Amino acid sequence: MAALGSRLAVDLSGGLIRVLDGALGGPLRCGSGGTPPGALVEGKVLDVAGVGSALRQLLARTEVQENRALVAVSDSLASFRVLTLPPTATDAAIDSAVAKEFLLDPEKMAIRWVDLHLTPQSRTVYAAAWDRSLVKRITESVKLAGVEPVVVDLKSACVARAVAEPSCIVVDLSAEPAEIFLIDKHVPQVWHSVQLNVPPGEDVGPALVGPLGTVLRFYKRRRDTDFASNAPILVSAERELPARAMTYLSQNLGHPVEPLPMPARVPPDVRHSTYLTCLGLIMRRS
Repeated sequence: MAALGSRLAVDLSGGLIRVLDGALGGPLRCGSGGTPPGALVEGKVLDVAGVGSALRQLLARTEVQENRALVAVSDSLASFRVLTLPPTATDAAIDSAVAKEFLLDPEKMAIRWVDLHLTPQSRTVYAAAWDRSLVKRITESVKLAGVEPVVVDLKSACVARAVAEPSCIVVDLSAEPAEIFLIDKHVPQVWHSVQLNVPPGEDVGPALVGPLGTVLRFYKRRRDTDFASNAPILVSAERELPARAMTYLSQNLGHPVEPLPMPARVPPDVRHSTYLTCLGLIMRRS
């Protein structure tokens, strides 16, 4: 029987499947595995049966007992916006504002929004739009593995939830291609993927300066932002980035650069960089 509060997180946002089962502060089982060639490419399921079979085998190897899962998907499948409106804005007014932001075909795309903050000055909402067919292929794969997908979440939202810093940039070098997430006030604001093409053993610092600089400039051009220079750039990688690379990045970008710290209440044997998305999933409030 699953432990009280235990959850199963399935990360299908990249080329590998990653699963994590348990609860923060308690035992956690985790595992990862590949899929048949061409079945899961950069978070897009191209072979539903192949991914479903691979996930079923991974769950069996990891000895997972849960039959309901929280699922993370790639930001390449969706777009998100953070909108700030007057505090008196009605739900209908927000529906209209969100629709104007995306201007997408409602037959092909699904749109949802949730409240983030409500203050006397403003009402802030997080809105996402995703391709129905691409997400359906993911949920069908999970069901073929014998698990019911009860939540589908974007990787950016999971990463923002798992990182303690309120404002920061997270660079995920464990993903292929690498991903950059700019988080401000605990809310994901920018997602960017980049193919680094750095040979093994070579310094990744110079290859990261350009993409990180682009993300920073893009966000700081917004009128309603105040991304402080002391907001850190946190590097998530299977192996810690050499100190010289972090110093190089800090000097060129004007922000401190540090290894991604382990989230609270995570056992030391769990590779938090590898399973960061899964950890963010089980941190969901619902």
